[in-house]
Amino acid sequence: MQTNHGSSPTSGETSRWKAWDGFLESNAATGFMQSSWWSDFRSTTGWQSFGVILKHEGTIVGGATVMKFDYTTDSCFYYIPEGPALPETESSAEQVFQKIVDAIEKRRANEALAVSHLRIEPRWQHVPPFVRGFHRAKAFMEPRNTICIDLRPSEEAILAQMKPKGRYNIHVAQRHGVSVVEDASSRGLEDFLTIYEDTIRRHGLRGKPQRYFRTLIPLLSATRRGSVFFAEYGGLRLATALVVYFGRRATYFFGGSLVVHRNVMAPYLLHFDIMRRAQARGYESYDLWGVAPEGEPDHSWSDISVFKRKFGGQELALVPTLDYVYDPAAYERYTAWHS
Repeated sequence: MQTNHGSSPTSGETSRWKAWDGFLESNAATGFMQSSWWSDFRSTTGWQSFGVILKHEGTIVGGATVMKFDYTTDSCFYYIPEGPALPETESSAEQVFQKIVDAIEKRRANEALAVSHLRIEPRWQHVPPFVRGFHRAKAFMEPRNTICIDLRPSEEAILAQMKPKGRYNIHVAQRHGVSVVEDASSRGLEDFLTIYEDTIRRHGLRGKPQRYFRTLIPLLSATRRGSVFFAEYGGLRLATALVVYFGRRATYFFGGSLVVHRNVMAPYLLHFDIMRRAQARGYESYDLWGVAPEGEPDHSWSDISVFKRKFGGQELALVPTLDYVYDPAAYERYTAWHS
């Protein structure tokens, strides 16, 4: 079944999307970027979307939220972030995957614009043998390497699995009296932007525009799907983290820190406290959302990754960004546009 995801869905569409979100929340092999509310958010940043939902005897068994972006007046591409969502058994997964691809192809055949390619970024750690015809893309949309910290053990066990310097820095922050607060208010939004933009400039990274966060943070707060946290010291907010909650996972999505009072190690206590709060709310893992691959010291995320690795956890090397090219000429235009 294909369903459009628009700004004014019918009651039937709303029910289908609610069922889809419920299915995703129970599937650890996908994430919040497949959800209906993420599609709603992305519609404010120039993306359209449609869904392919597959059922067996009335129960959802798999599918995909497919994003669409027009990059020229006559060309677009499809994108499946953190998906598609497939059954666990390989034989069933193959059937569902093929049906998803067929449904997308049917949609493509009716597009007014040329569709250059289908891009997928699933949370897989290997490419299944039935995924054929895709090639590795030259660039990624979302991180393909990350670290997940298991929140199911006790607080003491979570601390114990960290690197010694990580534990030490948390205790330093505690001794200095650093505190952590949650604040997704208008003030919190402005403070987040100040710290985030300072961090982006300092590390020479390409950041998101302010309008991205001015839309996302109120949405997450209003729907209780996320929040903003700060580490404070001496009346100053020194570090921040935007956290998204989905399924059994809490995700550190964006954030940063200031260079002042670096000796109090505020960012370390910030993330440890977020872990404790997420654990208390019943979440089972904390995803640090992106690190530089091991052995790449010149990577633009290298310094940030050194910080994240001090929290321990399990490193996940996800499959690379994969493209299935429909129209080679249009794909060349996309490559030129993206570069």
